[in-house]
Amino acid sequence: MRQPHFLFCVLILIGSGCTRTVDNDSIRREVGDFLKLYNSIYQGTTAITGDAQWFSMTEVNEAHTGQRTGAGKVYAAFSGNREIIERTRRYLAQKDKLDESSARQLEKIFLIAAQNPGTIPEIVNLKVEAEAQQSAAMDGFQFKLSGKPTTANEIDKILEKSRNLEERRKVWEASKEIGKGLKPGLVKLQPFRNKVAKEMGYSSYFALQVADYGMSASEMMQFLNQLVEETRPFYQQLHCWVRNELAKRYHQRVPKRIPAHWLGNRWSQEWPGIVEGVDLDSLFIGKDSQWIVRQAESFYTSLGMPPLPESFWKKSDLYPLPAASTRKKNAHASAWHIDLQNDVRSLMSVEPNFYWFSTAHHELGHAYYFMAYSNPEVPFVLREGANRAFHEAIGDLIAIATGQVPYLQQIGLLPGEKKIDRTQWLLDEALRTLVFIPWSAGVMSHWEYDLYEQNLPESEYNTRWWKYVGEFQGVEPPTPRSETYCDPATKTHINDDAAQYYDYAMAFAIKYQLHNHIAKNILKQDPNYCNYYNNKEVGKFLMDILKLGATRDWRQVLREKTGEDISSKALLEYFKPVLGFLQKQNAGREAGWD
Repeated sequence: MRQPHFLFCVLILIGSGCTRTVDNDSIRREVGDFLKLYNSIYQGTTAITGDAQWFSMTEVNEAHTGQRTGAGKVYAAFSGNREIIERTRRYLAQKDKLDESSARQLEKIFLIAAQNPGTIPEIVNLKVEAEAQQSAAMDGFQFKLSGKPTTANEIDKILEKSRNLEERRKVWEASKEIGKGLKPGLVKLQPFRNKVAKEMGYSSYFALQVADYGMSASEMMQFLNQLVEETRPFYQQLHCWVRNELAKRYHQRVPKRIPAHWLGNRWSQEWPGIVEGVDLDSLFIGKDSQWIVRQAESFYTSLGMPPLPESFWKKSDLYPLPAASTRKKNAHASAWHIDLQNDVRSLMSVEPNFYWFSTAHHELGHAYYFMAYSNPEVPFVLREGANRAFHEAIGDLIAIATGQVPYLQQIGLLPGEKKIDRTQWLLDEALRTLVFIPWSAGVMSHWEYDLYEQNLPESEYNTRWWKYVGEFQGVEPPTPRSETYCDPATKTHINDDAAQYYDYAMAFAIKYQLHNHIAKNILKQDPNYCNYYNNKEVGKFLMDILKLGATRDWRQVLREKTGEDISSKALLEYFKPVLGFLQKQNAGREAGWD
């Protein structure tokens, strides 16, 4: 760590001795020198921090948690340095004298500094320590069924396949036990996160994270509410059909709200395994986990993109731990850009089923985004997606492509002569996709808005959570959930990627806009029945977006590439063919749940 620390000291010295020039040429030179030095140190400290975080999540132990904490403090001390904040503010006050790239870098630097402002170093250190401890507590948790250790993958399999309601209830409840231990850490973190945000002029930590989109907290909530309302009529039709189908499956009365343990996902964010006759997992019989990841890479190389670097295969952690392993790792799939250059990795637990087939394509989408904008035209501080949602949208866009019948047929997973009921196929996709909107734009985003912007008291964490689950998703817990539990904390993003879950809601709108454009304007195919595989023109379209990083305003990029502003129009259009089926099935039934 000596070299970054030395450069950090150099930066302070240069900052202390700088002259406060005002003419255009001088300010441009001064800003250019500042940005060159900042980017160099930023890249180095990011690499150190990323490596420490990686090991803290792939091999959870006290030593790695300590290393993550130490690296986090070094990163915070640099990125939130008081001199950096003051100089960035002064330069931004003269933004009209600067080129667009310099201005965008300064804006990003200010937002980075706002995460760890050096004006309150005690609070920043406490936040870094608390975040590392919370992550370690989450990653080190051991799920148990009937007193025996189990894995998140095993829990998910039972929830997707079991027809025994008592077994499902026990498994669902076991999946929520982690929340009890995480609640104290979340209570501790909330004021630290809010204090750093308010120190930099933001109303809350939620508002600080939203600022990366060039939006206020209220503007983001307005967009999310609009997204929920526009998709709600379709969601109500899906909800009505599903609760009737599941009532028949489990031989129960048709409920108003769907009991959470009836659904095949721990958070009801997607509803797999309900459509009879669409068994996507059966396509992978005879395949192994390695084939899944290699095929995902093959998808991208077929578009003209380069192979993943050899270091990806050596350094990634892609497969489940052996049953006898004493090592513990984070169970959530993720992609990592350790050094903002060539060191790209992924953390997964891949098994041969459709979920992991789709997820592997998604996570490699992040990796290819990393690789594309790691070019000399993009400064280190702008090596991000056009916005955070764009990163998720690209991965999810490819996930859409993985479920297209022609692609599955071309790579030999789906027999070409097999008759496909396209309505049922699309219905299954809607239950894995469209139902995500009330979860992401509704439950998650509204709860975190309340947590940070409204200072939600800890005595109401679980009560408010289930209020939103009921209102937005039409789902209820199998039995009452007291404040002993903290069911929101069972979602990793609440702990590790706080106040950012609306990224996924926005990504869902963006990805269908991109898919609609690719299918209609490049492939000249039906968006519900198309194939990206081996199409270099599709690859060029995507690379033209990916290689920009965050050098352009995301609104401009979306408008230029699709001709539209962000909306739910393309998403609803994509699923329209299944709406008539649902309305016919639901005739005479009440579609709402309140």
